[in-house]
Amino acid sequence: MVYYILVPIGVGLLAVLFAAFLINDVLRRDTGTPSMQKIANAIFSGATAFLNRQYRTIALLAVGAAVLVAAALALLGQGTLAARFNLAWHTALAFLVGALCSGISGYTGMYVAVKSNSRTASAARRSLGEALVVALRGGAVSGFLVVALSILGVSLLFTIFGGLSSPATTPSLIVGFGFGASFVALFAQLGGGIYTKAADMGADLVGKVEANIPEDDPRNPAVVADLVGDNVGDCAGRGADLFESTAAENIGTMILGATLYQATGNIGWMLFPLVLGAFGLIASAIGVLSVRASAVIEPEKAAGRDPGQIAMQRLNIGYYITCALSLIGMFLGCYLLLGQSSVSANYGLPAWLWFALAGTVGIALSIAFVFITQYYTSGTWRPVREIAAATLTGPATTIISGITVGFECIVAPVLAISAALGLAYFFGSQVHIPLASLGSINVSGIFGTAVATVGMLMSCAYILTMDTFGPITDNAGGISEMSGQAESVRAITDALDSVGNTTKALTKGYGLGSAALAAFLLFSAYLDVLYSFRHDPAVYRVDLANLSTFIAGLLGLALIFFFSSLAIRAVGKAAGRMIEEVRRQFRENPRIMAENPDERVDPDYARCVDISTSGALRAMVLPGTVAVLTPIAVGVILGPQAAAGLLMVATMGGIVVALFLNNGGGAWDNAKKYIEAGYLRVNVKGEIVPPDDPEGIVLGKKSEPHKASVIGDTVGDPFKDTAGPSLHVLIKLLSTITLVLAPLFYFLHV
Repeated sequence: MVYYILVPIGVGLLAVLFAAFLINDVLRRDTGTPSMQKIANAIFSGATAFLNRQYRTIALLAVGAAVLVAAALALLGQGTLAARFNLAWHTALAFLVGALCSGISGYTGMYVAVKSNSRTASAARRSLGEALVVALRGGAVSGFLVVALSILGVSLLFTIFGGLSSPATTPSLIVGFGFGASFVALFAQLGGGIYTKAADMGADLVGKVEANIPEDDPRNPAVVADLVGDNVGDCAGRGADLFESTAAENIGTMILGATLYQATGNIGWMLFPLVLGAFGLIASAIGVLSVRASAVIEPEKAAGRDPGQIAMQRLNIGYYITCALSLIGMFLGCYLLLGQSSVSANYGLPAWLWFALAGTVGIALSIAFVFITQYYTSGTWRPVREIAAATLTGPATTIISGITVGFECIVAPVLAISAALGLAYFFGSQVHIPLASLGSINVSGIFGTAVATVGMLMSCAYILTMDTFGPITDNAGGISEMSGQAESVRAITDALDSVGNTTKALTKGYGLGSAALAAFLLFSAYLDVLYSFRHDPAVYRVDLANLSTFIAGLLGLALIFFFSSLAIRAVGKAAGRMIEEVRRQFRENPRIMAENPDERVDPDYARCVDISTSGALRAMVLPGTVAVLTPIAVGVILGPQAAAGLLMVATMGGIVVALFLNNGGGAWDNAKKYIEAGYLRVNVKGEIVPPDDPEGIVLGKKSEPHKASVIGDTVGDPFKDTAGPSLHVLIKLLSTITLVLAPLFYFLHV
């Protein structure tokens, strides 16, 4: 059974080679006209300059954090000096490896993404199918590197740290890997989110609203910074986020599996998340390769169908293939790894089958989140159309309508998460494992929720592929417009950009759903660690009636709101400086807006890029530091049970607030795009008519409703691209910090 560790190591290495194949496939393609290449090179220079500066800052913070964590565990823990030193250096090394792998995956994925944008724009001159494949494969590089490096990192550390000879104790030595991944992810997501929204808001409010020029007009000084921001926020930031999800989920499941290993002697409980993650990589690779240019119906042959619908259909088919293969892998993995344990189960069914059903719940939840998010963020359904209708009466009603949609949209996802956790726990609890029942806590039931989390994350590589597809197509659209391409080319890039907006929104929903499941899993793993110190089932009961625990829970909820405030305020300040700079350039250099193209001069793009860069790097430190120090302070001052209370309440609050921010902001964004696409129509009386009414008056770009929608989108921008995604990371960061420092919290309060 121990040789199953070779599966994630082997598949992880193959996934890295697959990413290399995709890189070669994308980079060998045509880069487009000289004007396309000029714009693409400017985007590339801005993105790499920002990431180089950002990762240097994060590296210094990470090394300092590793030293402090090691010192705290070595000096303030309990036990022999040798035992404390052993835990300290293993944790610090795992932390640095996790941070390094997270940085590599995010940086490499972003590098290929910014190299894919001009190639996608060039491919759009030939066909929709080719452009779709180039963008998807460019995005797949990030998806596969993130998951492969996460699985490889955990598998190799588990092996090197003695997991094959001492399985029960090794997971506690590698929890630092998850903490390192979370640490980098938080700052990468914060910095990238602040950068991209500062540039986006400056470009929109001055360019679209004040100057009445198109979104990606080359006369807008902030347009290059905006295109750069798409990459550093959505590629690098989202990659770091999902790297953290897979790493934390793997380690949390292995910690729970260690308890079941000690009860049954089957190491398969611990290797399960790694092997299933490998199966997910295989399924995702087949899903990506199933999207072929030859299978895409070109718009001129599609009987008037929207090219965006054609592209989305192909991406959905690839996703469904991935999910179907993941389901097969789930049943096979449960049989091979869990079917060897001599444990009984209810209704005469084998134990492995109950866990396979729990995994099926996780896969179903991932699909449910895709549909729920699409309902609230797609122009096809009521919420977005409701916001678009509200623009007829101005910005105030537009903002009110978006807020109501944001509050409403938390209900369905919370019900889905609750149902998934309940079903997965029920399926897992049907298995009877000796010593697995601790008081009122059934560990096999909790392991069922862990299996559901594994199932949801099996499609992570494909989901992240679709996410990175978004900024690639967004950049391709900007390059096409700025380089003056034909209307037919722009129609294809616009359609793909619209699809990319949908896939980015879907990925945020998926990321939050996986964060919710992983957070419950990590919370359970934290209690397991406390139980390993004090073999008392009472540690599994977190009493909110206890004053210290209540205070910690209240602090955890306050942290969610304060953190969101800091993130949004940072965007507002940086955007204010960007707006002033764009206005200054328009005012001091009127030739930028000259009517005659031959008399125009290029704006100072580099100055806007620098404003976003410096603003993001300065502003990311405070919210990141607050997020890291709060759980440490609570655990040190109030104790391990209070830290559990903070985890519990902050997780629930973080899930709800992030849902509000993500879907509310996404709905505002797509209401604007709904209007820009010409779907908002009224009759002569000013009453809204169906989008396909040929007699309806189109209220499109430059109309008053469009200006109101831009303002609504501007409010939603820091919601959906800065604070919301950063909360995904914060939820898991709180868990990984407490996991790493659980020995310190416990021994300070023994």
